[in-house]
Amino acid sequence: MEDLTSSGAYPRGTKLGVDVGTVRVGLAICDPDGILATPFKTVTRDAKKNSDVGYIVRQVEELGAVQVFVGLPRTMKGEERSSAAMASEYSELLAEELQRRGMDVPINLVDERLTTVTAHRNLHEAGMSSKAHRKVVDQVAAAGILQHAIDMQKARGADVGRRVHAPTPPQHTDGANAPLPASGIDQHSPTRGRQL
Repeated sequence: MEDLTSSGAYPRGTKLGVDVGTVRVGLAICDPDGILATPFKTVTRDAKKNSDVGYIVRQVEELGAVQVFVGLPRTMKGEERSSAAMASEYSELLAEELQRRGMDVPINLVDERLTTVTAHRNLHEAGMSSKAHRKVVDQVAAAGILQHAIDMQKARGADVGRRVHAPTPPQHTDGANAPLPASGIDQHSPTRGRQL
C-alpha cells in the first residue's frame, strides 16, 4: 500500500471510526464509497488486557477496512487534556496490534469536539430514553467522527487528521541505557496539524 502520509492521498474503501471512552468504545463503519457512516458496535473497554483492541483489529480484518479514524477529544479552545492523551495512547495500541498482525492499515487521530454531545441530542430527539442512550451513544459518536472525516477527505481531496504509527521499541546497544520509546504519532506527517 502506498504511504499515505507522503502522498497526501487518502485510501478508498470501507473505513472504521472509533470513539474511545474509559468504559466503552464505540465503532462505526462506512460504505466503500465513503458516503455514509453508520453506527456499528459498542465494545466494553478492557484497560488491563486490551481485549477490545484485539476485537477492533479483528473487525478491521474481517471488514477489509482500509483506514481507521480515532476521535481526539479537545476542549473548545483546542487544548488536549487527559481524555486526548487516552485516545492517543489507544490509537498507538491499535497501530501496534495491526503491525503485529502484519496489517498495513493507517490510523489517523481526528478532532472530535462535541460528537458525544451531538450524539446524545440526536438520540433524545429520536425519542430514545436516557437509559437506552448508554447502549448506543458511543457508536453514534463514532459515526459522527467517521462521517466528518470522510466528508473532509472528499472536500480536500487529501487525507485528514494526524497519522499514528506503532511506538518504536527500545533499542539496546552495548549495554547502554535504552532510549525511551518514541511516540507513535507521526510528528512530520504532512497531515499533522490539519485537524478536523
